Amino acid sequence: MAKTFYTERDIEDLARQGVSALEVDDDIVLTDLARDKAMRLGLELIRAHDKPPAAPERPYIARLESPSAAVSSSAPAASEGAISSGDLQQRVHQAVLARLGDSVDQKLLDTIIKRVIQNIQT
Repeated sequence: MAKTFYTERDIEDLARQGVSALEVDDDIVLTDLARDKAMRLGLELIRAHDKPPAAPERPYIARLESPSAAVSSSAPAASEGAISSGDLQQRVHQAVLARLGDSVDQKLLDTIIKRVIQNIQT
């Protein structure tokens, strides 16, 4: 596919026409002056791989194995110093409340803590 080039003049014309965003991909090339002009005029350059502002980061969904998990996988599952998930949940709950106070929705906090504990135990 042919590449499309935008110059400073093209960006000015787009802004004059009321265009507020330009989708940029591998087939769209902007000169340095065009990129600077777009920033000055408030023309948003959107890339296909960019996340929309409404998409939250949710690292707790990713199931990445930590380096410490690989080392401890050979250790016995139930050691003498092991903490039950209920006890761990209570400790984390108390620590968060001590740090953030009563401004926390406790039901939501418990749900988040349970989800995190489930994810690190699987």
